[in-house]
Amino acid sequence: MDRDEIILNVTDKMDKTIESLEKKFTTVRAGRANPSSLDGVMVDYYGSMTPLKQLATISVPEARQLLIKPFDKSSLGSIEKAILAANLGYNPGNDGETIRIVIPELTEERRKELVKQVKSIAEDAKVSVRNIRHEGLEDIKKGEFPEDEEKSIEKEIQDIVNEYNSKIESSLKEKEKELLTV
Repeated sequence: MDRDEIILNVTDKMDKTIESLEKKFTTVRAGRANPSSLDGVMVDYYGSMTPLKQLATISVPEARQLLIKPFDKSSLGSIEKAILAANLGYNPGNDGETIRIVIPELTEERRKELVKQVKSIAEDAKVSVRNIRHEGLEDIKKGEFPEDEEKSIEKEIQDIVNEYNSKIESSLKEKEKELLTV
């Protein structure tokens, strides 16, 4: 591997880490209805676990309400059970045609729990960035570069790590602000 490949590889992996962080942050709800909060819900549909969004349309008719309209009405009960089992704090209401979820106001205590959760997600992203840095440094050692070039690449990788850590921090601050805004 040459210098550019190592840097490109490190940067690419860190971009994926930031993407993953942003995706995980969207699943943490902030008191507003967000269809992506149901992304992780898996429904037992005729014996196979299927993502909810493949079984129904999910819309937001009001700011604090989700409406789930299944393509197959016989799956309503399974969808309702899956939402309860996902432990999102939602209480689905089934009217025989659709499922409505009214998003409750977040209590101060729940907001603080969610902030802890996003801090943990951000910390996982930072660990991932450190692991990527470690892999990059290993690649440098394998590359048998002259010592001064090795130090130069290591410094460049550390600069990239610092940049991505500050991106993680700013995403975290933004999400915390969103969660704590009443």
